[in-house]
Amino acid sequence: MYAVIATGGKQYKVSEGDVLKVEKLASEDGKVEFDRVLAVGKDDGLVVGTPTVEGATVQASVVKEGRGKKVVVYKYKAKTGYHKKNGHRQPFTEVKIEKINA
Repeated sequence: MYAVIATGGKQYKVSEGDVLKVEKLASEDGKVEFDRVLAVGKDDGLVVGTPTVEGATVQASVVKEGRGKKVVVYKYKAKTGYHKKNGHRQPFTEVKIEKINA
């Protein structure tokens, strides 16, 4: 069984036991529940929501939180002496999919 969930402006295809990095989530107890389930694939077919599947949830546990690799942003304009260097590290939450309820 698999599900397509939406979180952080992105969509992910997940199965039970998968570990994935998503945009930073707030979680006090180390558990996360995704209720925006767009589709659920079962043995007997695919259930597609309009826009979400009614009553379907995906439960996950937080493995770790951190920041990604640094992305260097360099701005430069020729012949004017203008250049600016900046860096960015995107925060993430790594979650493990525990159960798909559909």
